[in-house]
Amino acid sequence: MYPNLYFLIRDIFGVQLSGLQLVNTFGFFVALAFVGSGFVLHSELKRKEKLGEFTAIEEEIIIGAPATWGELATSLIFGFLFGYKLVGAFLVEGALSNPPLFIFSSQGSMGAGILVAAVMTYLKWKEKDKVKLAVPEKKRLLVWPHDRVGDIVLQAALWGFIGAKIFHNLENLNDFAKDPWGSLIAFSGLTFYGGLIVATIAIIIYIKKYKIRVIHFADAMAPTMLFAYAAGRIGCHMSGDGDWGIVNLNPKPFSWLPDWACAYQYPNNVVNEGVRIAGCFGNYCNQLPFPVYPTTLFEIIGTFVLFLIMWSFRKKVRQPGILTGVYLVFAGVERLLVEQIRVNNKYDFLPLQPTQAELISVFLIIFGIVFLIKSKSWFKLNTTI
Repeated sequence: MYPNLYFLIRDIFGVQLSGLQLVNTFGFFVALAFVGSGFVLHSELKRKEKLGEFTAIEEEIIIGAPATWGELATSLIFGFLFGYKLVGAFLVEGALSNPPLFIFSSQGSMGAGILVAAVMTYLKWKEKDKVKLAVPEKKRLLVWPHDRVGDIVLQAALWGFIGAKIFHNLENLNDFAKDPWGSLIAFSGLTFYGGLIVATIAIIIYIKKYKIRVIHFADAMAPTMLFAYAAGRIGCHMSGDGDWGIVNLNPKPFSWLPDWACAYQYPNNVVNEGVRIAGCFGNYCNQLPFPVYPTTLFEIIGTFVLFLIMWSFRKKVRQPGILTGVYLVFAGVERLLVEQIRVNNKYDFLPLQPTQAELISVFLIIFGIVFLIKSKSWFKLNTTI
């Protein structure tokens, strides 16, 4: 496993770059998932715009205005934080020995923070000064939904992270009670469905503000979500974030499969779960005592296959709501199956003792089936909803 990119680059290329210890492997691949899903969403929105399912709205912009105090203050703050923490990590003794602890501590380099803040503020002022006009001009532009993909991805990332954290801590209240601050700032400990629910609410509020049709947007998001989930799970698997399965002592269902494809001990996992690895020194020296099902690997493969299936037939579907329904069923069934071999807390007070993910999966499947049955009566081809 690779808790951060330092270990990944060292093992692949034999190069030791200490600064990469600041880049968490899970976070890196989640960031790539958001970037990749942005391209998928951009492509789908442009396709649907050509079909007439979306329209542009006119917005007024100002050209040639100098940098505002707000823009300069933003550059100043972000510059200071960047210098104080990220540059400071290379200047403060011992910072790279435990990057997460350093990042969330009060330690840093004041000099680097002030210097980077000054440089970034100057660059922002210079950028605006180059195009400044004696009299700023107002122009009206047509803005299409695909032009807003960057903002949508940022909304999804922010609210998705918040939702994933909230639902994970609700699901693991005992762990949260033992270490509330640690549970909140840990890079691991995220529940996908929590992120999905909270991010969905935030994005609906955002797109309705700009008169983007919700059901058509949801259909564009259907393949995007499958792609994002598969890509994000790579980070879970590569870092060993604790999202693994139950013990599996029979790793060879097929002789041609490697052991790690069905049973794995997650050595050097980022959550330091398990027993100490002999001869290993420093952080991240634990592995599970027994091999378990690598459920994240199963989800990477399964969800990517579902993405390819949906991507192959999406252009043939014109009825609004169908792709949304298919996504809900796909996502619900995939997670419900994985939950049968996955380690998770169960709700003992409920019949059948389901996990949180199983309950949400069942609801997704039910809603998906309802969408597939009722879409034709709910949404016309020219719907404005």
